[in-house]
Formats: sequence, C-alpha cells, structure tokens
Amino acid sequence: MSRSAGIEGENRYMKDRPIRLGVSGAGWIGSGFVTQVERMPGMEVVALADSSIDRACQVFQDLGYDRSTIAVVETRHGAMEAIEKGKKVVTESLSLLSEIDWVDVVVDATSSPFSGATVAYYGIRNGKIVVLVNIEADATVGRALRRLAEKEGVLYTVSSGDEPGCLMELFQFVQALRFEPIVLGKGKNNPLDPHATPDTVREHALKQKKDPFQVASYVDGTKTMFEMCCCANATGFVPATRGMFGPRAELDTVSQVFALQEDGGLTPFPGIVDFVQSQSMAGGVFVVVRVDHERIWEDLEYLKVGKGKYFTFFRPYHLWFLEAPLSVLRACRYREPTLVPLDRPVAEVIAVAKKDLRVGEVLDDFGGFTFYGVLDRADVAHSLRALPAGIAPGAKVRRDLKKDSVITWDDVELEETLLLRLRLMQDEKDWGGDSS
Repeated sequence: MSRSAGIEGENRYMKDRPIRLGVSGAGWIGSGFVTQVERMPGMEVVALADSSIDRACQVFQDLGYDRSTIAVVETRHGAMEAIEKGKKVVTESLSLLSEIDWVDVVVDATSSPFSGATVAYYGIRNGKIVVLVNIEADATVGRALRRLAEKEGVLYTVSSGDEPGCLMELFQFVQALRFEPIVLGKGKNNPLDPHATPDTVREHALKQKKDPFQVASYVDGTKTMFEMCCCANATGFVPATRGMFGPRAELDTVSQVFALQEDGGLTPFPGIVDFVQSQSMAGGVFVVVRVDHERIWEDLEYLKVGKGKYFTFFRPYHLWFLEAPLSVLRACRYREPTLVPLDRPVAEVIAVAKKDLRVGEVLDDFGGFTFYGVLDRADVAHSLRALPAGIAPGAKVRRDLKKDSVITWDDVELEETLLLRLRLMQDEKDWGGDSS
C-alpha cells in the first residue's frame, strides 16, 4: 500500500481517536495552520498559546466556535478541566501546552527562535512529540533539541511545507534513484536587497495584509538564509560562499548555471545549498543532479526533464503551514521525522549590521532596521565568533559597528534566556566550549 493511501486510512481510523495538538502562534502562520488542521480528519487543535489572548480566541471564532466554548486558562488544572468539557483552550503560556495530558503533539507555528525553542524544550521534557513549523528555531538550536529529544526518547522534527522540509523530500527522492545531487536550492520570491527595512516594503506588505517586518525579512534574505541553513544542517550540504551565489536563473537554464565549474557552471564541488532569483522558479524548491550514465541521460531527455548530464528536479510550490499537518501525522502515527539536523554543525546564519550601529542600540527583529542574516559555513562562523542571527533580537550593542560588518559575540550583551542556554549547550557539544 502506498504511503498516501496509508495516511488516508489512518485518517479514517483516527476519527474515533484524533491526534490532539497544542499549538503556539496565532499570527499568519499559526492561524493558517490551525485552520488547515480543522479541515483534516484525524487531528484537532485543543489548545492555542499566543501573547495576545484576543488574537488566539479570534482564530477559533473565525472557525465558527462561539466565544463561550473557548476557555482562557493559566494552569494545567484549568486547561484539563476545560478540555474535558469540550472547550478550546487559549493561554499566554508556551510551557503550559506540554503540561496538558490531553495533548499528544506540541507544534510551534511562529518564526520566533525563542518561541520555538521554548515550546520544543518543554514538549521534550514532558514527553510530547515536537513538530516545529519554525525553521528559525531549528537553525539556531536544532541540534540541542534533537539531542534532548533522543535522550528523553521522544520525536523531534521540523515540518514539511517550508522549503527545508520540501527539499528534504525531494533530496531523498533523487538519492533513492541513485542520481548524484549537486545543488539543493530554492527559488526566491523577490529580488535580494540586504538593506530592506519595514519602511521600504511597507506599502507592498500592507497591500498583501502582511507584517512589514516579516516581508522585509524575505526581501533582505534573512528568511532564505535560515531556510537553507536548516537544509544544510540536515543534509551536510554547505554554502559554497558566504551568502551563497544566488544567481539569476530560470527553469530552462538552472541546470547549466549550477553545473560544476569544470563543466562551465558556478558550482565548485558537489554538495552545496543555494538559491536562485527567478520568475519561473519563485516559491519552488529544486535539486540539480549529475547523471553519469548515457542511457539514463537519454531517458531523462525523452521524459522532458532536461538535456545533458545535469538535470533539475523541481517542485514548483511549497505550501508552508498548509502542508505541516502531514508531518504531524507522520510523526505521531509512523514515528517518522520529516527533517532533523545532523549531529554536527554544517552551516550558520550570522548577524550582519544593516546600518552603522552605535553603542547602546538594541538589535530589533528579523526584517528590521538593525541587522540581516547571512549564511556561512559553521566552522567559518565559529572562527569569527560571529553572532548567530537567531539569538540577535534583543541584543544590546557594546561597541560601534560599521554597516555590513559581521556582528560578533563580543560586540553585544545578551539577556539570559532559555534560547541562549540551549545555544550555549549546543556550542559546548559542537565545539568543546561555549561561544560567549
């Protein structure tokens, strides 16, 4: 039986015993995820955590739940009692989600490393399956979370839907066919401008009803860097250069563009992550492979995959949080992760000054005014003592920094948080000492 048929069968079975989810995040990502889960048999969101109680309640109300059927709680007892009465639970507490006995899986559906790390940490400690719809958290402390999960005997995974999960599925496909993967990549949705700010994208963002900070994090490349970092850390593929090449290429040229240098392309060696700025490939993911058998070349050419010994396998979309429930199902019913980092550092998103920074300034969020993220090899980032972009928000600048300079651990003061503790624990294991 095919896996898709198996999943359909499991869905029918689970109508009598749905997978119960505790979700953090009621913004665009979280509300979209909850809405999609509502439409899928076999699983239900029983608890939703967000810093805004009103926003979290509105997610359920938009799905047709009366306000009287939504309970705002602060304690495990209150949550348990509400769920037993058939109510939906809303809370401000990220840690509470994993304390609820009824919850099988905790899901973080935000772009916040702090939120993702907190939900995952307490989920692991409480024996829950952890699914992150949050590649920023995995890129920052994913190895620490994986190690904790293995120690506790629970499953930790990044979801499908965002580019890394979709790329992992495509990567496994070409590997199973014994094609040699040369490049793992994504199509960027907009031209790269590292100095984009909420102000420069505000008009466009508001037309799309999106947060200007979020849109700026796409345009300045920070989101792409996190995505490809997550992919690199799960596959062992590396950025060939800081920031990757990011060439302009279309579907009919990308195989030649990313051919090995010995064959006239950009790629210095097999096994890199990268992205393209493209109209025809925007929103998709791709794997460029090299095929060393002439008969297979001919067959792939006949099947309209491409020409020559380099071929590109392309998925023209990623459905982000709309696909993520499939990873929840896979994790809960089959004990299969979609994507987990290797047990060694491969790549790092480092923080770079978006403008001249002065002593006392506080770094704002991704897509803000103060820094942007750039992908580099983990060993290079470590040698530079480069500050991971995932822990940069909220850091206080200790010395003046020039625009476009790499921000280091020595350049900032950091507040003690669970995210920072996990990062230092990860660095201790990775490098034999912390970075601070």
